[in-house]
Amino acid sequence: MHAFSRTLLRTAALCACAAAPWMAQAQTPAVAPAMKVQDAGRYVCGGVGSDESVAMRAAMKDHPLSLLFARASGAYLADVDVMVKDDKGGTALAMRASGPVCLVDLPAGRYTVEAASEGVTKSQAVTLGAGAKTADFRF
Repeated sequence: MHAFSRTLLRTAALCACAAAPWMAQAQTPAVAPAMKVQDAGRYVCGGVGSDESVAMRAAMKDHPLSLLFARASGAYLADVDVMVKDDKGGTALAMRASGPVCLVDLPAGRYTVEAASEGVTKSQAVTLGAGAKTADFRF
């Protein structure tokens, strides 16, 4: 093997080794933000960036309730005030959604989810306990 070929091979190997940590990091899936605890429930909101959105949507199946917020045009919406009421009208969870996707863990039961954005309030009834549910709010 010629000296030039050996030098070229060594240079290529060094470049590959140097780039390996960044390549591995780029392939690491994004992780959803940490859950917040409130009374008997837990929740996390996010999905603003594309990596976080993919991670949040992938985790939807692992939570009893997922909330999605968007404008009528389909554009994602954040900063939505959310109140989840139990079947007796008590507040089970109250939060401000910091992203278009919220993952919610609440005990099995019937709830009413109220979401408010820009002076408009919408509500949906959900029953938790048999598989993951999604409430989609369009403003």
